[in-house]
Amino acid sequence: MLCKLGPFFGFSFSKWLIRIRDGSFLCFKSHKQGEPREGMGNESYEDAIEALKKLIIEKDELKTVAAAKVEKLTAELQTVSSSNSKYFDPVERIKQGFITFKKEKYDTNPDLYGELAKGQSPKYMVFACSDSRVCPSHVLNFHPGDAFMVRNIANMVPPFDKVKYGGVGAAIEYAVLHLKVENIVVIGHSACGGIKGLMSFPLDGNNSTDFIEDWVKICLPAKSKVLAENESSAFEDQCGRCEREAVNVSLANLLTYPFVREGVVKGTLALKGGYYDFVKGAFELWGLQFGLSPAHPI
Repeated sequence: MLCKLGPFFGFSFSKWLIRIRDGSFLCFKSHKQGEPREGMGNESYEDAIEALKKLIIEKDELKTVAAAKVEKLTAELQTVSSSNSKYFDPVERIKQGFITFKKEKYDTNPDLYGELAKGQSPKYMVFACSDSRVCPSHVLNFHPGDAFMVRNIANMVPPFDKVKYGGVGAAIEYAVLHLKVENIVVIGHSACGGIKGLMSFPLDGNNSTDFIEDWVKICLPAKSKVLAENESSAFEDQCGRCEREAVNVSLANLLTYPFVREGVVKGTLALKGGYYDFVKGAFELWGLQFGLSPAHPI
């Protein structure tokens, strides 16, 4: 007897039971696309089919009765196996990724990695979005050791606050005072989900999220400016403008950190804004000019 079972407790699976005439059962489980092949021990589908054929040969009288069932089961398992060829193995992806890196980059640049083993002295500190499409190392062709990076939702820099934003403050302090970076670059990007949230959330205190709304409010001044100057524009256009304006708010917030402000005044630190449009394949870069006016006698 061949029967198919499922679904069960919210999980979709298929299981075939073949009952042998002497009362014993042989069980096979097929896996849907994206499901790891656990629960079958170390047997492959091919092993399972061979085991079934062997059992049938041993019970010669079942050949005729079971032949059609074996053929059907084989076809079903092969179909599932074919779909499983698209299965994503996260561990294997990481493993192969490192193997490729080790072979093509690490092993071919012994001088670079030898120097990095002694320490780091990056020229840049970069604030970038956590968005998986906008990795600064790829976009700007940074090499290991080039940039000290902080990535968060919508590439925002909060104002100086030892309690609320201590993590960001620690990163800035370390980059400026210990690594002696010469440039801090805040990079916004197109189609930013964080900025879309900033523009669409009511931000009236009735939060629907635990963290996101409070975080994106850092750049609320950018939203206010964009709405004031482009009230009649389409929402997509407002978001695009806010993506750039939020960078300027973050640059201004950097000046609330005493050690950043001191570095800018002394000329040892420069603040820059950037914008990466991954739809058009374009990049913009601008600087924040800051200085003291000359003294005039009164």
